[in-house]
Amino acid sequence: MDLSSESGLSLQIGKYDIRRQLGKGATGTVYLAVDTFSGKEVALKVIEPEVFKDPEFGAVYRSQFLNEASLAGKLKHPHIAAILDAVVQEDSGHIAMEVVAGGDLSQHVSADTLLPVEDVLQIGFKCCGALAYAFNEGIVHRDIKPANIMIAKGTDVKIADFGAALLRKAHSVQTATIGSPFYMSPEQLEDTPLTHHSDMYCLGVVMYELLTGKRPFVADSLEMLVEKILHQPPAPPSSLRPTLPREIDRVVLRSLVKKPELRYDTWDEFARALSDVGKLVLPPEAIMDSEKFIALQRVEMLSALSDAELWELTQAGQWTRVAAKQAIIRENEPGKSFFFLAQGQVKVTLEGHLLNTISEGESFGEMAYIRGGEMPRHATVESMTSILLAEFAPEALSMMSLGAQLQLTRALVRNLVDRLELANARLAK
Repeated sequence: MDLSSESGLSLQIGKYDIRRQLGKGATGTVYLAVDTFSGKEVALKVIEPEVFKDPEFGAVYRSQFLNEASLAGKLKHPHIAAILDAVVQEDSGHIAMEVVAGGDLSQHVSADTLLPVEDVLQIGFKCCGALAYAFNEGIVHRDIKPANIMIAKGTDVKIADFGAALLRKAHSVQTATIGSPFYMSPEQLEDTPLTHHSDMYCLGVVMYELLTGKRPFVADSLEMLVEKILHQPPAPPSSLRPTLPREIDRVVLRSLVKKPELRYDTWDEFARALSDVGKLVLPPEAIMDSEKFIALQRVEMLSALSDAELWELTQAGQWTRVAAKQAIIRENEPGKSFFFLAQGQVKVTLEGHLLNTISEGESFGEMAYIRGGEMPRHATVESMTSILLAEFAPEALSMMSLGAQLQLTRALVRNLVDRLELANARLAK
């Protein structure tokens, strides 16, 4: 660490200039810092020498720090806080992470600070995707709690702090009983092998607390808390907050059952259950992020896109519900966007003659996007039923990562080739 002073005290740690303190915990301090090489802001977690030297817990703290440091550059998901860089020395170390400006979910766990129910369900949906990705990468987080879920914007969150994570591919011995007692799964407490079902239980506890302002289990001693987690069923969330639909009880309580095999089989199943109950607390015209993502996830031509790329595409679209018998594009009018039909059916006509019908899961108008620039539309497209529609403008798509743009363009071209082959087969008959 280098200290220098011109107008006041400044601190430099490695290549990072410290700007201000963001938070301080038992094992270290997190600063807002600037990478002097790239000029980008980072959240810099710094472990002080006395932490590693602690006679009782120093070895555990070092193990957790090395754990998180080993993931630098490896976890790339829109709902996981990126670990950008790590330096581990004999008696200290620091980890540079993505800056997430909105604080964490611990600010929304009391009765007077609860988020809207629909927001909690969307946050849960996004956490499911992030934890599914982590598990597929060989990671069980083991410390999912409100303080480790950061708020980026609205319901966009990022899971942080992988220090306690169980790296299933690691060769070193890792202690299983790590985590925050209130949020630990029964199998963590019993020191049995962990799968994704353990993090699923922990996320269920977080959901319960965000929905009710109370944890499912509290006690005056650690022994009593463990006893409750292992043997006592939690009260239904609606018994603590009567305005909650009973269907939410069913979804959350299933994630909290004692036996892992009786929880949801997969993260995807849990996520879709959260999305489904979200429809019960929103007006019919509302369009949830989860509904958009699931619609794109079901499209075969987009199967090559990663979840991260699908989220980019989800956010790039202008999503609307359109009533029946409404013109979406008209022949000869200029346009440059393409459209994705998430629900319903539309018809394609030319000079009043029916050319084709398009059903949900299909796209239209791709030629203008692939060619680039405005061009006259070759046909008219009109809704036959009420539809859920996404419009993708080139300007919005250009903001996506190059990898996502490439995968999308390939998918659209393949789709057009398939249509041309089908048209040629029809003409040949």
